Formats: sequence, C-alpha cells, structure tokens
Amino acid sequence: MQLKKLATFLVVLAGLVTASVSAFAADPENTMIITLKDGDVTVALRPDLAPKHVAQIKKLVREGAYDNVAFHRVIDGFMAQTGDVKFGNMKKGFNPQAVGTGGSDLPDLPAEFSQTEHYKRGVVGMARSQDPNSANSQFFIMFAPASSLDGQYTIVGNVVSGMELVDNIKKGDEADNGTVSDPDRMIKVRIATDK
Repeated sequence: MQLKKLATFLVVLAGLVTASVSAFAADPENTMIITLKDGDVTVALRPDLAPKHVAQIKKLVREGAYDNVAFHRVIDGFMAQTGDVKFGNMKKGFNPQAVGTGGSDLPDLPAEFSQTEHYKRGVVGMARSQDPNSANSQFFIMFAPASSLDGQYTIVGNVVSGMELVDNIKKGDEADNGTVSDPDRMIKVRIATDK
C-alpha cells in the first residue's frame, strides 16, 4: 500500500514539474527561439530564477547580437556553448583564436545562482570566468546532467522543444576542451513575441 501511495505521489509531482516548465514555455515574452541548421529550438527563459540574466539575453536577442554566433565549445555528453557576440559572429568578425573569451558591450552580471534548480539535460546556463559575477552573453545548453554545476552557474532557461536538434550540433575536440573547428552556429535568435 505504501509503495502505491509513493508511486501516486511521484506521478503527481512529475506532472507538477512538467506543468511548471510548460507554463514558462507558454509565455511568449520569455520564450527564445534559436534557429539551427536543422530547425528551431525553443527555450523557456526563467526570469523567476535569473531576472537580470534573462533581461540581458532578451536585450541581446532583440539587437540581433546572437544571430550567426558560433557554438565554439561543444563537449559530447556535457554541453554546447555559444553566445560570444564579440568574437563568435561567423558572418562578421569571427576570430577562431579569441572566440570564447569575449562577451558583449553590456556590463557583466552579478550571479543569480539557484539552490532549487539543477543542471540536467536541456538546461540553459550562463558561462562565466572564475569570477562568479562575470557572466555576460555566453550561454550553454546541457546534453546531460552535471550536478557539479549546481549553485555555481546561473540557470536561465530550459529547452522545451528541439533538443534533438541540439544533439546534432557539431562536437568539438575533447583533447582541446571542446574547441570546434568550422563550428555550427545560431542562424537566427528571436523572442516569440517578436515574430
């Protein structure tokens, strides 16, 4: 009987978690659509967790700053990193030696680490240097869980559709920290309300 109650509880809990992520995806103002070579990836942004980071991402999206930016660091089984708007634009100013070291002209952000959310497949987090308050424009999408990132990097969203397209992003050289030669890119990035 106890096992049946536990199973019922877990089913209800899973439904609530799914409903909460879906609720974020249903808000077009906080839905980011990334067009990749194979189609669109939809990300539910999480201003409830990281309002400053989400606001900065949306500002950069609306400026077109993420369009044509490379996935410069992609580690199979871990994550795909992009968002270096200074050195990563593959149509103007791409610098393969510097990509991954730049950000945007906007200020770096104070950490907004979550103690309740965890890095799992499909989570979108902000890249940063050793300084916890150094996130700017770069972000990464998780291929798999990585509890070592929990509480150390700001979570800004979750992929709600198109994760299979993220899986197809060209992988980098593991011996070179995931550096990708001739990388894939974000062709276009937009907020759903801006169609």
